[in-house]
Amino acid sequence: MATPCADLSSKASSFSCGAPAALGCRATRLFRTNSCGTCHDRLGSERGSLLARLQDPCLATTSTVTPAPAPTPSPPPALPSSQERSSSSASSSSPGPSQVSPDYKPKWSMLLSTEALEDAQISRAGSVTDAHVLRRKGRLKEQDGLIEFIISMHATHSPAEVMEKMERWIREHFEDPRCSLLKKLVPSIGRFHSHLPLVQALQEYDQFSCLSRRKYVPPNFAEIRHVLNIAQVHAIAENLSLITFDADGTLYADGHHIERDNKMICHIIKLLQHGAHVAIVTAAGYPGEPEKFETRFAGLLAAFEDLGLPQTITSLFHIMGGECNYLLEVNEGYRLEFVEDNLWKSKDMLEWSSVDIRELLSDAECTLKSAAARLRVPVEIIRKPRAVGVIPKEPTIYEVLEEMALTVQVQLVGAKLPFCAFNGGKDVFVDVGNKSVGLGALMTYLKKKPCEMLHVGDRFTISGNDAATRSKCPILWVANPEETAFYTRMLLRDIHVAHLTPYIE
Repeated sequence: MATPCADLSSKASSFSCGAPAALGCRATRLFRTNSCGTCHDRLGSERGSLLARLQDPCLATTSTVTPAPAPTPSPPPALPSSQERSSSSASSSSPGPSQVSPDYKPKWSMLLSTEALEDAQISRAGSVTDAHVLRRKGRLKEQDGLIEFIISMHATHSPAEVMEKMERWIREHFEDPRCSLLKKLVPSIGRFHSHLPLVQALQEYDQFSCLSRRKYVPPNFAEIRHVLNIAQVHAIAENLSLITFDADGTLYADGHHIERDNKMICHIIKLLQHGAHVAIVTAAGYPGEPEKFETRFAGLLAAFEDLGLPQTITSLFHIMGGECNYLLEVNEGYRLEFVEDNLWKSKDMLEWSSVDIRELLSDAECTLKSAAARLRVPVEIIRKPRAVGVIPKEPTIYEVLEEMALTVQVQLVGAKLPFCAFNGGKDVFVDVGNKSVGLGALMTYLKKKPCEMLHVGDRFTISGNDAATRSKCPILWVANPEETAFYTRMLLRDIHVAHLTPYIE
């Protein structure tokens, strides 16, 4: 297959190793402020840091693939001394945690409050860290039929045998998705859009995890996910023409924005310079308000302007909001502007009537209210033109939000329009349409095929809004922005190698 975006290769090559020489001290026009000399120095250092990262050559192809290990948990805070506890209890008439009465019973609601945990004695929870384990999200964020099946195979097979069989079965499933052996073994499995070199991926990951040398500890969910991700990166790199990223939890932490120091900025720019389209697909939707999208991605847009990227590069960048309802692109002034619906939306999407949209959102709102009342969770209702959601007024656990999202999915199964009911971790929202619909329209708009695409997200469980993308293109399942940066670096390395290696027939 021809190299994607070959017509842009000559124009993009001048940006492959660094920024334009004429960068100088050109001031940003995107967010102009009256700044002092100190601010100019700070912005200059940030600009220099970005330039240094962009000027780094691609990582050596012989380097060992080692996903960053999980961060070491910080030690629990020190308990107050007995003298401090006695002085504290003396100033209060009620018995404190250090003087627990026989009738004292801890409240489970304390598990939802770190402040309360610091002052409460909970049976078998010796510290705030222990309590955080009790309130962890658990395996609801780790649900996948294929990964669970692969884990179960290790009871009778070695890791190498498992991956050899899975690689062969996936190849068979790729050729015949309906009647393959893998479909019989894992009925919930969908389509594969490429072959996966799982044996090679295991060998690379094994250098970090010693997976094949372990006798008593089987692989866990995250380890199999890493092996699948590594294989997918190697499989897609040569033909990659469009990569899409989820926003919250994938590019940046939940509730944050892309700031100037975000590590993904230089990775996104390098992908654009290689001629690949890059799109951020987010649930956030602001109809008619592109400036609100600009606020979310201000650091990235500022980098575009600081580097003076030409329109041939910035035109490859897109933002899809409201799951699939709004598409924005970057204009010559490095500002975001909406793309007209009739230019990119599918025929089915253009036929969604306002009556059907209101009916869907009203039904979803009633279902959310009913579920919240049943679960005794006070919530705030948020109603938007193409979405409705609830935000708990009091701290609650992940499982309660999961129950609300699944309730909507079950109750609205016969809806006239496609929708997405998902657990965002801190809220539950229902959007008109979903990311599968949006990616399908974007593929048609940009004239791309599934084998040229890759979606990166962190919510592929049954209640996640990334799950719908599986039917459209290959995926990378990440757990946090750090993993996103790691796999993007690996992808850039593979793309670099593919461009250096001539194709010989």
